[in-house]
Amino acid sequence: MNLEDNLGDVIRKARKASNVAPETAAQAAGLSTEELAALESSGVPAGSINYPALAQALHLHPGKLEGLAQGWAPVPQDMHRWRGFRMITTEGNGMTVNCYLVWDETTREAALFDTGFSAGPIFKILDEEKLELKHLFITHTHEDHIAAMEPIRARHPGLLLHTDAKNAPPQHKNRREERIQVGRLSITNRETCGHADDHVMYIVENFPGGAPRLGVIGDTIFSGSLATGFISWDQLKERVRSQIFTLPDDTLLGAGHGPLTTVAEEKAHNPFF
Repeated sequence: MNLEDNLGDVIRKARKASNVAPETAAQAAGLSTEELAALESSGVPAGSINYPALAQALHLHPGKLEGLAQGWAPVPQDMHRWRGFRMITTEGNGMTVNCYLVWDETTREAALFDTGFSAGPIFKILDEEKLELKHLFITHTHEDHIAAMEPIRARHPGLLLHTDAKNAPPQHKNRREERIQVGRLSITNRETCGHADDHVMYIVENFPGGAPRLGVIGDTIFSGSLATGFISWDQLKERVRSQIFTLPDDTLLGAGHGPLTTVAEEKAHNPFF
């Protein structure tokens, strides 16, 4: 799977996050404003770029930015380590979005994180694995993450919903001290506002065989990049540092878009940090 954001996306987001004018960024990079616009649009650099100066102007890490330009991508994980876990990617409205399904191998109880655009692939796995879907955890209520909620709840009327949505009934709201059991799996949550005001991440622990924990992080960071700070860029970056980067380095990170990554990979290679 390709990165959600290419080099141009990262530069454009960093400009907006830092409130830097295109002319200033272009001058730092040694490009014309037209060349910078083309780079932000295509992700393909034209000619030589002064990455250290550009990174300094945009408050990015210069070495990590240049690494991204040279084709860095996270090391693919051996997914056989995480038994009872699937990443499901669906398409709609010109984009792809990820949701995640976990289950206990013994009880066959399952939990879904976000819905994506289509319920079909989710139902297929539930049927093939003979799973009972017990919980639906929502990272945030942007349309691409909840588009298939209606058919999922219709098929599973007893489904327990978990969300930080401000208008959700009290019985569906996350509590920070809460620990949800799905068989042997244990699920907790952390608040991660910045992209959305109801954004929350979920941490799944106790996978069989000692596999590392999973962090379902929605739209906070994407591998090698940052989500858009619709609420606050600064708040979003602070939540990444305090809530995601404080997890163990081997934690598998499942973002709302793009490939799986780990805490260690993002600490070492994400140019926003």
